[in-house]
Amino acid sequence: MPYNVPRAVTAKSHPVRAIAKYGAVLALLCYCLTFAADSVRLVVTVPVANLYSAAAADSDVVSQAIYGSNVVLLEEKPPWAKVQTSDHYSGWLSLDEARRLSNSEPAYAGSGEVLQVTSLSANLYRETDVTAHRPLLTVPYETQLELLAKGKGDDDRWLQVRLPDGQSAWIQRGDVDANIHPVTINESIQLAKRFMGVTYTWGGRSSFGFDCSGFTQMLVRSRGINMPRDADLQAAWDGVITIERKHLRAGDLLFFGSSPEHIAHTGMFIGHGQFIHDTTNGHPGVQISRLNDQPWSRLLVACRRVK
Repeated sequence: MPYNVPRAVTAKSHPVRAIAKYGAVLALLCYCLTFAADSVRLVVTVPVANLYSAAAADSDVVSQAIYGSNVVLLEEKPPWAKVQTSDHYSGWLSLDEARRLSNSEPAYAGSGEVLQVTSLSANLYRETDVTAHRPLLTVPYETQLELLAKGKGDDDRWLQVRLPDGQSAWIQRGDVDANIHPVTINESIQLAKRFMGVTYTWGGRSSFGFDCSGFTQMLVRSRGINMPRDADLQAAWDGVITIERKHLRAGDLLFFGSSPEHIAHTGMFIGHGQFIHDTTNGHPGVQISRLNDQPWSRLLVACRRVK
């Protein structure tokens, strides 16, 4: 079932926390089941769509869905739709930022040869020329696209893709990879460093701006593991084990707050007393901090290792 509780609500005070503890395989299975034939599905058609806590643009952003993401419709209040994303998070999406899929239509980028954007951002063009026209749009890291054709001759560095709205566009080979596989912990640390300086965005779940838990979730996802969305849910998830600070290893997850029941921030330990995280502390954005420095040493309340 979907879970979406305010970040201020704790595991101790809300029964949804108990339901939110599931393994990565179970999460994936449950999400596949929501795509049953009678489910109403949408596909996101803007680079990054905000998900709001209510059907109003002046409500707070709780998460995001990136271009080409398939989401399940839970409730509709035109021009808004409450949707569930692949990490079982729910929020309100503006209907003009998504396209409704027919019952017989497969999920976008759910079959055939799929490309994934590996650059921090990638431009899509109407033709194989970066100078003729402005990009049709710019999409973030992790965007998945359906491959239509490979350029030949002078256009060998280009790939043609089908977009979620049915149109086609061209993308440069260097921005994508068709052979995406889970990375090692060391590779995930190197990936994390590529995002150094990317700005902090509350509710952010893309390379255009993460929040702390969105950034950590992405790093764990790169290892082939689907983890809950919020920091407190991540700390309570049964896909991790509790470890002591003195036993930390690179790739372990760190959780900060006023107490273990009130977790407000997360990051990933990278060894040598350092961790990488997306924070508003100091200069907002992805940065590397020392665990022994304040306020981090004082605020560290939990350490977890992904199973």
